[in-house]
Amino acid sequence: MSKPQFFVTSGYGEKALELLNYSQAVKVDNRVEISGQGGWDDDFQIPISLEEEIEQAFRNVERTLKTAGAGWEHVIHVNSYHVGGFPPEVNETMTRLYRHYMPNHAPIWTQTGVEALGLPTMRIEIRVTAIIA
Repeated sequence: MSKPQFFVTSGYGEKALELLNYSQAVKVDNRVEISGQGGWDDDFQIPISLEEEIEQAFRNVERTLKTAGAGWEHVIHVNSYHVGGFPPEVNETMTRLYRHYMPNHAPIWTQTGVEALGLPTMRIEIRVTAIIA
């Protein structure tokens, strides 16, 4: 097993490292794990629309995976954490984005309802595992 390599996404990842002392991704051999990605911008602002927040979280996952040399095509497992339950737009948006970002495979997925996330306005956080073949 090789030594873990840690990665920091530019923008919000650099701010998170400075403020909270954590990295956005780690790679060991061909496995990449990322920390939970919210629907924030580089200033940690969250969209008002839940659909836009989910879309931004997917873009942040993509951005963080790229930082570690991976992409959505390598994702094998998704954990999504949701505040406020599961109104229809959650699964509709998540499914639409799965089909967009991963048109050639369907990873395993665990959804969890939670009381709160790292920022008071967050309603979703997405964490993935990727294997680079």
